Amino acid sequence: MATKKKQDPSTRIADNKKAAYNYFFEERFETGMVLEGWEVKSLREGKVQLTDGYVMIRDGEMFIVGCQINPLRSTSTHTTPDAVRTKKLLLHKEQIRRLTGKVEQKGYTLVPINLHWKAGKVKCEIALAKGKAEHDKRDVIKDREGKREVERAMKSRSR
Repeated sequence: MATKKKQDPSTRIADNKKAAYNYFFEERFETGMVLEGWEVKSLREGKVQLTDGYVMIRDGEMFIVGCQINPLRSTSTHTTPDAVRTKKLLLHKEQIRRLTGKVEQKGYTLVPINLHWKAGKVKCEIALAKGKAEHDKRDVIKDREGKREVERAMKSRSR
């Protein structure tokens, strides 16, 4: 895989912060999405929610389910927007076959991490993930609170 680069915050559309809390990420993939016109306009306005979304493989194709894109009020009257429509993800067949084998293993799943713009197109970053146990989640919370305490101490000391 290529080296991981930090994304420009202006290209981000939505993040799934809950996924990083609930899963360990094994591999990441950038996929294209098949969207309708009203969905792209809503994404430009930031009217999307990824937290309940998951990726499903059916008949050799990948779909994102539960990703909610709320329609704008100004959506055309000749279309019927469906906010929770299942959207197709675009990935190479070899990659889909490999992911299918991995997902069939116990404990692995595919979760959407974020939506972002790349060269004027909407891309969805997905991850092959393994669920965290409850004690792992507690460790994450403990580490986060420890860092906050250190920052508070450093801030109060510098005053």
